Amino acid sequence: MTTIHDQAMNYVYQQVLQRLLSFFSRAERTALQLMIQRLVVSAGGIERIGEFKVLAIQTGTLDSCYTLALLRAAQLNIASRAPATFQLRVATLRTSATGTVALDNIHKSNAALFLYDDPRVELLMVDDREVQPFDHQAATSEAGVETNRLNLLMVGHRRSWDGPLELWDDSYLAMGEFYGQIARWDNGVDALISSDTPRQQMHFLDGLRRAAQKADLATLNYNTAGFEMLFTALDDLGSDYFRAFYADQQRAPWRPVGRFEACRRATHLDIHDMLVGKLEERWPLFTEFLGVQCDEMAAHLSDSDYVSPTIAAHVHGLQACYLAGESYESGVAEYLQRAMVMMRRKLVPERICELALSTFGNPATLAERRLQAATEAQKTLGLSEAQLICLLFAPFVDGGAGLEQFLRSCHPGMLVAMPDLHRAMQGYQAPEQVVQWMVDVSGLPVRLIGTLYKMRPVTVEAVNVADDACDDDAMTTGELSAGL
Repeated sequence: MTTIHDQAMNYVYQQVLQRLLSFFSRAERTALQLMIQRLVVSAGGIERIGEFKVLAIQTGTLDSCYTLALLRAAQLNIASRAPATFQLRVATLRTSATGTVALDNIHKSNAALFLYDDPRVELLMVDDREVQPFDHQAATSEAGVETNRLNLLMVGHRRSWDGPLELWDDSYLAMGEFYGQIARWDNGVDALISSDTPRQQMHFLDGLRRAAQKADLATLNYNTAGFEMLFTALDDLGSDYFRAFYADQQRAPWRPVGRFEACRRATHLDIHDMLVGKLEERWPLFTEFLGVQCDEMAAHLSDSDYVSPTIAAHVHGLQACYLAGESYESGVAEYLQRAMVMMRRKLVPERICELALSTFGNPATLAERRLQAATEAQKTLGLSEAQLICLLFAPFVDGGAGLEQFLRSCHPGMLVAMPDLHRAMQGYQAPEQVVQWMVDVSGLPVRLIGTLYKMRPVTVEAVNVADDACDDDAMTTGELSAGL
């Protein structure tokens, strides 16, 4: 029975491979063979390929779905020609950015590629530091939602009010911690496969460096623009990247406890140079085979999987309105201008650029877009507009140095309560209504506001990376702070 079942499944896998290859161009098939050679060499030869386990991170974006399709084609291709093939671990981190569409894309890709029930494939997700089997229907746990929300706020408040707000910096820390832990889980993996371009790799490392400084972690001084030193850098940061914010509190450990190797053996295997063709040329694969869907404009508007263009534009509008004394519209216009520069430099199709212009640059729909953005921020980040504005002012760090300006600008009626607010942040008794106001306007419990009160604002140190990091694709000044 087992032999018959194995034969039947092998036939199914061959059918999947043939159909998958039918969506690849001649150049893609050539690139696939080169990728197979690279995998075999990394494994130490074809005779050891069956012991080789690779890790692919799935975020539900078009790029990650395409990379997974390539890896599956390589895995099945080797299986058709050799006694064994490499093992594949596909892992997803549940964050505030992991919405229903992303989860559906991951599930549909898994199903189309027949990854479910294949013993050579592990499908995992991590929710609040717990490794679980992937389940696209499972909602993020309440603890996970709250952890993501608090991490965003704590990292975001480690700045002075006139410094740029990098709203998603906590995601770089969360993803870095995830990389390091999922690579060690359950006997570990041999290699992390990544198709990120040099620009995307540099973007991630810059975000990780910046966020690490805000979290009082070791400074990452590796003179590299790529992922070749990624795991070494992650090891230097320790096992809990958020420990400075929650030093006196019990934090959920990575679990199942005891299933993580003490020493990591994984390396980074870069395949970005083997990706050929343009995104638009892959639409038949995405729509007809994988069945995934995507917001084309959002995919081109940012180099980061974490950033929501709608919320990023909204934050720029609020920043212009409350900090710069300008209009909400001018802030959105500045965001759009920076986004258009980046998109045109990346040779994004003009129809996508026009779509972005009509979406964010139409004054007639600005009020509606603002309402949509506020709703999205509440739903995905768990933050009200008042809490976003509070975050922009960062009034609690450095002994509440920015508190008076925040109150004068946004809540003048609370100026009389400043002594009580300071007492509460210092850990002393204060009127209950004052304490409740602090919690409501910030979204933080008083104990964490007190933690910020004792912290200094962080001025991010510039780090010199390799001169040839991105060639002509280097980021313009201010692009990172644009949330792009």
